[in-house]
Amino acid sequence: MTRLPVVSDHAADYGVTRLCKALKMSRSGYYDWKSRPVSAHARRDGELAELIEEIHTRSRTTYGSPRVHAELRRLDQRCSRKRVARLMAARGLVGAHARRKWRRGQPDVAPAPDLVNRDFTATKPDEIWAADVTQFWTQEGWLYFAGVIDLYSRRVVGWAMSSSPDADLVIDALLMGFERRRPDEKLIHHSDRGAITTSLAFGNRAAELGVTRSFGSTGDCYDNAAVESLWATLKRDLNWSEGRVANLLRSEGQSERHSWFTVRGVRDVLSGLAGTIGIRIDPLLESLLKLSLG
Repeated sequence: MTRLPVVSDHAADYGVTRLCKALKMSRSGYYDWKSRPVSAHARRDGELAELIEEIHTRSRTTYGSPRVHAELRRLDQRCSRKRVARLMAARGLVGAHARRKWRRGQPDVAPAPDLVNRDFTATKPDEIWAADVTQFWTQEGWLYFAGVIDLYSRRVVGWAMSSSPDADLVIDALLMGFERRRPDEKLIHHSDRGAITTSLAFGNRAAELGVTRSFGSTGDCYDNAAVESLWATLKRDLNWSEGRVANLLRSEGQSERHSWFTVRGVRDVLSGLAGTIGIRIDPLLESLLKLSLG
């Protein structure tokens, strides 16, 4: 049956006879199929496809199949989510997503093993820090952003911004964390296998600070999911999908992100994040939270 639509779609270019011969099917079978009335299922597919495309367009092309399916249910249009996904794929409709198209890390080059193994929990403050680098497009080019979070409180303890993705970027973020937190004991610094976090310069600075390094596997965002989720929240909150960030200059983008992290570092736990994922609040952060509420 799947060969019949192929003949119908390309008959004008290649002719029915040539296509039927190439696909090893009879012309009479094709014309018999062609003369049949459209089935109720096919008609319903056509109706749903038009409605799905309208919903997708109204969402500014951001809705994927889950949200399109939810909107259809709200409109009392009953169908399965798989059917929505199939019809969207047939029309080339894709929703907004945060999946990276590529990773730069090379396999088997990490100078340290994975000490976290996707267990993003800590028993006390400043025991494990997770770090990563992301980027934002501005009118002046890329703005690179390094962040470090404490896996005990999920507080953003250090960050840095630069127009160049070099070792100084991640070193500055780590140093901010040390200046703000001043950890008493040796801590674990976990990151992916990016070129700048595996660089000799960053390794030497981490060794001077007495930091034990840990690296996830290459090309696997789940090995550093704690920071990946932070980037998703940051980009959403700054209206990344609306293009507002791209209209900023680098200096304006740095100001936006500095304000976001200053507020987020103090208020996030009280916004429900701590209760949702079972995070304990360290005494220093708890006192800051109380002060922030005034």
